[in-house]
Amino acid sequence: MKILNVVGARPNFMKIGPIIDAIRVRSHGGEGIEQFLVHTGQHYDRQLSALFFEQLGIPAPDVNLEVGSGSHAVQTAEIMTRFETVCLEQKPSHVLVVGDVNSTIACALVAAKLGIRVVHVEAGLRSFDRTMPEEINRILTDAIADELFTTEQSANENLRREGIPDSKVHFVGNVMIDSLLRHRRKAEESSILKDLGLTGGNHGITPYGVLTLHRAATVDDPDRFREILEAVLEVSKGLPIVFPVHPRTKSRIAAFGFHGDFRWAQLSAGTPTENARGIIAVEPLGYLDFLRLMSSARVVLTDSGGIQEETTILDIPCVTLRESTERPVTVEQGTNVLAGIRKRDILTHVQAQLERPRTARRSAPPLWDGKAAERIVDQLIKSVRE
Repeated sequence: MKILNVVGARPNFMKIGPIIDAIRVRSHGGEGIEQFLVHTGQHYDRQLSALFFEQLGIPAPDVNLEVGSGSHAVQTAEIMTRFETVCLEQKPSHVLVVGDVNSTIACALVAAKLGIRVVHVEAGLRSFDRTMPEEINRILTDAIADELFTTEQSANENLRREGIPDSKVHFVGNVMIDSLLRHRRKAEESSILKDLGLTGGNHGITPYGVLTLHRAATVDDPDRFREILEAVLEVSKGLPIVFPVHPRTKSRIAAFGFHGDFRWAQLSAGTPTENARGIIAVEPLGYLDFLRLMSSARVVLTDSGGIQEETTILDIPCVTLRESTERPVTVEQGTNVLAGIRKRDILTHVQAQLERPRTARRSAPPLWDGKAAERIVDQLIKSVRE
């Protein structure tokens, strides 16, 4: 068995790391699995790519396609063209893709047409909103995958409704949580709270919130983006909000001229956050720094799917700035709420989350126990033997 693992964007890195480790363990155990890592280069900025490889202990890619940014069509086509060459040279038995980015569907399509078995990790998630590019990627990847590994029971139900045979679907848990549990203690050593002036004095950690925004539906429309920022600014009058700004979001802020409309506080090391009320914009953070920042936040506001899952395990109140979620288990657990994108609704949900008792959360979702990658590799071995 030769598995060609594919990553392309930041969310992929936290998912592929545990899988690579699990394959390595089985290979050393005499299973004879060969693996090859391809980075499509969809995310290429150091803060969004190389730093994650270093902090997560992921080996350097065997091949980097260096595709870079572009429209969905251009990026997907370029990945397919370059990835096909790799498949023809390496002749893998399996191509393993994770998540729902353009690299996921592009590489799955190439593999399927070459007769290579497609393995989709994090299959079956559905927002039921086809205006989201990620939703299209999920649906199409699942339709052509040979092995589908799911993170929650709702995903199994979605795939069953879409006619995917149960024999292809395996509920294994969440590999992103594998990474979180593995690196949580190391993240506690991060100096990010001190660097941002969030610690010190007699008060321990200064209360703060965290904001992340990057989806096209959130930041590409100036009126929608403005309303979200107005709500966050209102929250920040009483609770400083640390905002690691994604490159895409940064470009929209500049294009829409929002720097002059909102009170941004650029923090330097050691600046007391209590003196910098407002939306505190910082550069994108590495995995360990962001995990530490998120772990001590009073509330997290986000449009990210992965952060909904991570806050669930960390038991941090999360306010999702979207109308839908493909991860309903996070809402069922009581840690996450869907606030939509209207200022009034966002403020209402933020206040409710700040008042939510921390004991309100149930136990972790089933199989979110740090062993999902092991179950994935065990199932792949079993499938080949059968």
